[in-house]
Amino acid sequence: MQRSTGSTGNTVDVVIIGGGHNALVAAAYLAQSGRTVTVLERLADVGGAAVSTDAFPGIDARLSRYSYLVSLLPRTIIDDLRLDIRLLRRRYSSYTPDPRGGPGLLIDNGDLAATDASFAAIGAAGDAAAWREVAERTGHLARTVFPTMTEPLLTRAEARSMLAEDTLWGAVVDEPIAGLIERSFSSDLVRGVALTDALIGTFADPASDLAANRCYLYHVIGGGTGDWDVPVGGMGAVSWAMRDAARSAGATLVTNAEVTSIHPDGEVVYRHRDEEHRVGARTILSGVAPHALARLIGGTAADSPLVASPEGAQVKVNLLLSRLPRLKDTAIDPAAAFGGTFHMNQTWTQLQSAFREAVAGRVPDPVPAEIYCHSLTDPTILSPELAASGVHTLTVFGLHTPHRLAPHESDDSLRARLQAAVIASLDSVLAEPIDPLLLKDAAGSPTIETKTTRDLEHALGLPGGNIFHGGLEWPFVDDDAPLSTPAERWGVATAHENILLCGSGARRGGGVSGIGGHNAAMAVLERG
Repeated sequence: MQRSTGSTGNTVDVVIIGGGHNALVAAAYLAQSGRTVTVLERLADVGGAAVSTDAFPGIDARLSRYSYLVSLLPRTIIDDLRLDIRLLRRRYSSYTPDPRGGPGLLIDNGDLAATDASFAAIGAAGDAAAWREVAERTGHLARTVFPTMTEPLLTRAEARSMLAEDTLWGAVVDEPIAGLIERSFSSDLVRGVALTDALIGTFADPASDLAANRCYLYHVIGGGTGDWDVPVGGMGAVSWAMRDAARSAGATLVTNAEVTSIHPDGEVVYRHRDEEHRVGARTILSGVAPHALARLIGGTAADSPLVASPEGAQVKVNLLLSRLPRLKDTAIDPAAAFGGTFHMNQTWTQLQSAFREAVAGRVPDPVPAEIYCHSLTDPTILSPELAASGVHTLTVFGLHTPHRLAPHESDDSLRARLQAAVIASLDSVLAEPIDPLLLKDAAGSPTIETKTTRDLEHALGLPGGNIFHGGLEWPFVDDDAPLSTPAERWGVATAHENILLCGSGARRGGGVSGIGGHNAAMAVLERG
């Protein structure tokens, strides 16, 4: 296929705006089917938020810069596209230190007796059985819902009938998720651990806002189990496999190509190598956020509820340490504590307090956050020398830091303030400060990197720094929703017949899943 030059144009079957992982999945499916496909990516490489990078000059460690774990990527996509992806299961589910001191809670998937003993050690023996019961119920939810994510949309009534458990449906779908958690557990710490799945990247009151329920649902259904796995080689390895599949199938990937406008009649205008180009297509797929798509088409945020201005609510801090830090709870091996998800300052009470502080415009003190250590499960992201010396990565994901914080503060100042707050929160639950454990890069700077919602907005074009491209939606539609077109049936429709969503902004988008790309491709193929 010839690329356009200057103001001249050409025509292909499908143009995809944005080169994130969903766009690559859509490109691979459609190119395999014989469609001519062009992907236009603004950045110098594809992958969007699912990338790995040498974050620290002179240090051979490839960190997953933005997204970091995989749960929602269906096996059917991996198999269909013959993706060379390895995902490793973590033995430990989580460790949560008691912020007041004393024993912490270690949930060990490989040792149920040890897990029960850990519940007893924090004075929550009765919550151990409740934890297993909730896990069993959400497991049923996962096994029921997740296979439907790559099928035409169900209606609400069909989804409820398929689940065949009205009490569970009510607790997760109809009523605020806080009710299920409060009824199930008595411990403030255990309640907090359960609640975090409803708050990752979502700024919501779980006692009243069903946005928390939708976030919870997506976090517990992945793979039909709810497990969050480590991608071997880092998140970039996932996107690279999708990139290779798209190229092998014949898709054209154009990087450093900034789309400047989209015409609903099927023309896309973009700049590449300081020249304006135009390309026509029967179908345009949007891998960018719906809010960004509306601007490219020339609409406004008021045109549709789908393009309401979104808001992210997280801060991510990457660290490279000379060794794992020591814990206040000396009975717990740091390799076990950081081998799963390490919850810090995330008790039920702390999460409620942090939400109130953020609503009032203050950075929460302490910042609730969770941590995972990629290198414990997959040391391949480190050079052999670094791995042999005991170096480890930590990824800290802070909650309740919404995009609205300090609107008049400079980006650098806010980033520094949030980084300091995250480090203070981390230090508060460790037996030693984290700063002395940071390596130094080639310039002598400490190996710590912080990304705020503003950074995500500037670097990745995510409006409001929202990692889901907007509010998550139920993976089913209301009973009276229109389902007359392929785009509607697959949850990828926009107001324009030939423009479809293929990114996280699709109805079943969110997370590193490829589902938005798969479903957009299926809608195009069904339309013929």
